[in-house]
Formats: sequence, C-alpha cells, structure tokens
Amino acid sequence: MRGHLHRLLFLGCVVLVASCAVGPSYHRPQAPANAGYAPEPLPDATASADVHGGDAQRLIAGGDIAFEWWGLFKSPTLDALVKQAFKANPTIAAARAALAQAQELVYAQQGYYFPTVSAVYQAERHKVSGNTNASETIGVQGNGEDKLPQAENVNSFPHNLPSYYTFHTAELTVGFVPDIFGANRRQVESLAAQTDAQRFALEATYITLASNVVAAAIQEAQLRAEISATRDIIEADEKSLQILRDQFRLGQAMRIDVAAQEAALAQAQATLPPLQEQLEQTRDLLRALVGKLPNELDETFDLDALQLPPELPVSLPAKIIEQRPDVRAAEAQLHAANAQVGVAVAAMLPQFSITGAIGGNATQIPWMFRQGGPFWSLIGNVSQPVFEGGTLLHRKRAAEQALKQAAAQYQSTAMAAYQNVADSLHASLSDADALAADVEAEDAARVTYELTRRQLEVGYVNYLALLSAETAYQQALLTRVQAQATRYGDTIALFQALGGGWWNRAQVAAN
Repeated sequence: MRGHLHRLLFLGCVVLVASCAVGPSYHRPQAPANAGYAPEPLPDATASADVHGGDAQRLIAGGDIAFEWWGLFKSPTLDALVKQAFKANPTIAAARAALAQAQELVYAQQGYYFPTVSAVYQAERHKVSGNTNASETIGVQGNGEDKLPQAENVNSFPHNLPSYYTFHTAELTVGFVPDIFGANRRQVESLAAQTDAQRFALEATYITLASNVVAAAIQEAQLRAEISATRDIIEADEKSLQILRDQFRLGQAMRIDVAAQEAALAQAQATLPPLQEQLEQTRDLLRALVGKLPNELDETFDLDALQLPPELPVSLPAKIIEQRPDVRAAEAQLHAANAQVGVAVAAMLPQFSITGAIGGNATQIPWMFRQGGPFWSLIGNVSQPVFEGGTLLHRKRAAEQALKQAAAQYQSTAMAAYQNVADSLHASLSDADALAADVEAEDAARVTYELTRRQLEVGYVNYLALLSAETAYQQALLTRVQAQATRYGDTIALFQALGGGWWNRAQVAAN
C-alpha cells in the first residue's frame, strides 16, 4: 500500500507541475510615454520674498525624496512629533493588522497546493441481540470478556444470550486536488495582489499621517502669526482711537469719527476669539494625531522657528506610477481582478481529485494490522459541470467586467496622480509669486498707514483717510501671514504628491 501512496503523490506532483493556469496573464501597465507636468518647461526656481519663509526654492529635476522629508523644516520638535505619531496613532496599527491579515490569507490559500492528510481512530462498543445468534457469527464468546451469569438453575435462562463486543478502526486518509487548470494558483495570485494593495495602503497611511502632523504644525504656526498680527492691529486701532478722542476733546474731530474708530477697534477685537478657537482646535488635532489626550501636548510651533526647504525634488513623470502608493494600490487591485478571471474560467473546466486511504480494524487493537485486519482504498474522481443555470458563465462575465472596472479605476488614479503633482508644482510657483507681491503690498500699506496717521495727528487729513489706510494695512498684513504659511503648506503637498519617499523607509529597504 505504501508503494501505491508514493506513486499517487508522485503522480500528483507531476500533474501539478505540468498543469497550466487558465485566464489572462497579467502585464503591468506602462507609464505614459509623453507624460509631463506642464505644456511648457517649468522654471528652475520659485520667486523669493524679503520675509522669513520667502526664500527661493530650487526645483531639482529627477531628485529623490527622503522618507523623513519633514526634517528639511529644521525643527527637532516637529521631528519628534512625527515619530511619536508613527508609534502611537492607531491608524498605523490598523493598517499593519490589515496587511498581516492579507498575508495570512495568502498562506492559507497556498495550503491547497499540498495533499491533505487526516488520521482517524474510532472505537465502537456494541450489544448484539441474542436472537440473531451473533455470538456464533462474530465469535466473541469465550474471549474472556463476557461470561454467562452463574445461577443455580441454568435451565431458567434463555439459550440465546446477547453478545457484547468492541470494534476498533484506525485509518489514514490522503486527499489531493491537482491544480490542473490553475484555479488555485490564480486564487493565490489574486490574494497576493490584494496583499500588495494593503502594503501600499500602509505606506500611504505613513505618508498621510506625517503630512497631517506637519500640516497641523504649520496651521498652528500660521494661526499664532495671525493672532499676533491681529493684536498688533488692535494695538494700532487703540492708538488711533486715542488720537481721535484727544482731537475730539480739542474740537478737531467729530463724534462720528470717534464712533467709527470705536467700531473699527471692536471689529478687530471680534476677529481675535475665532482665531484663538481655531488655534485650540488645531492643537487638539495635533494631540490626537500623535496619540495624546487634549491635556498632554505642550509643544508649540511658530513660523519663525520653521525653515522653508531650499530645494524641491521633482520626480521624473515616468516614476510617478512607481512612487505613488495610491497608484500602486490601484495596480494591485487590477492584478487581483485579472487573476479572478482565471479563477472563474477554471471553475467551468473539469475538476480532478485523488483520495487514498489505509488502515485496519478488528475487535482487539493488537489484531488491527495483522493478517486480515488491514485495508486500503484508492479513488480518483473527475467531474465536469454540465448545467448550472448559467451561474458559472455569468460569474466569468462578471469577473471580466470587474477587470474592466479595475483597469478604468487604475487609469483614473494614475491621471489624478499626475494632476496632483502638477497642481502642487504650480501652487508652489504661484504662491511664491503671491508672497513676494503680498510682502511688497504690506510694506506699501504700512508706510501709507503710518504717514496717514502722522498727518492725522497734525490735522493734514481727515479720519476717513486714516480709516481707509488702516483697513488696507490690516488686510495686507493678514494676507502676507497667510501667504507665508501657504508656502510651507505647498511644500508639504508637493512631497506628498510625489509619493512621500516611502521607498526609502528603513523597514521597506530592509525587505
């Protein structure tokens, strides 16, 4: 029997190696040959402005991206918060668990490549009616196990007494389903592709989390700058109001002018609480991102403490589909859908199975594998679906449509990735120009406001001129602060759009 099982296993392995996988073979999509970020060549550097965070940034074509790109902002506090977020934020743990689950499903499916082996032992205890003369047929009387009861008058007992016996069975079964048409290989291929999708989802989680932490820090710094600017505006309004009140007492100003300045001061003061509210909410967000409670984060951020990265890497367009985790995940889903077509095709073809069993049985364990006790069986089975109401055909068609859907989704994701990079580059260039213009506008508005206030003090201009100059300066100041922070935000968006450097992460490089 052992020789039969060895030949059976050898035959199964030969059939498995010789089998083929039905369905379409997967081919990775190619990057667009003429992909680019703009119809015209991009400038070599952004504009500069004479303000902190207004330095020109050079665009480095083909430059690589470090995974810890946030270190370019030169803030040890920011570096520490991002690392803490990686350790404490639950989205990382959830993404890691999803990846581990997907990998275990691959391992589980790979188990179908091998034969299944099961061992069974069964013990039975039987009582056979004496009317069947089973004691003579089975031959269990006189084995010392059961004896006739003793009595003074034996003739008072029936002649056909019931019999008791125990029956032991031990069996080893080997089953094997040859993957003739590659149904299992396609299923493993599909699950492995879904594992790749989860792996890229994990990388996207790292990138998104880091970007959110840095963006929250920049938002906090921006709000602090806006609050500081608003307080400066309130202080200037208070000085103007005091001048008007003095002039009103001297009869050089009208009460309506004083009332107007009081309204302007009140309006400026009213803008401060919402900014403070946004600051606290941003702080709450930052605490949550790094896995802390609302009362546990003490670190603060200011724009003056953050450096604008002097260089912006611009990946080659052909590498975008390699670097973007969302594009790679969409490609993995495309691969999985492609393999599912093969699974559906294989389900319509003949199914093969081989089963072998060897064992023994007897009324006593020592006799199970002696002469007469052993048994074996070898069964081969082939089944071909003939009619299932069109179920298999429609499942195949559904898999083909799912493949088309995945292909369209991949194309859409890739196009969105190129658009995202182009938008980020254009924003970096345009917002640098805007900051330069806003700095000049602020300088001009400040000079105009200061001169107008001095003229008002000596009576050269009326209050309306001061109010107009003051309003223009306040708006220019806040616009400059916002434009200043926007440049930092554009840098974050560009690093994220280019893929975030996940391929340079230490764990990925080690794999």
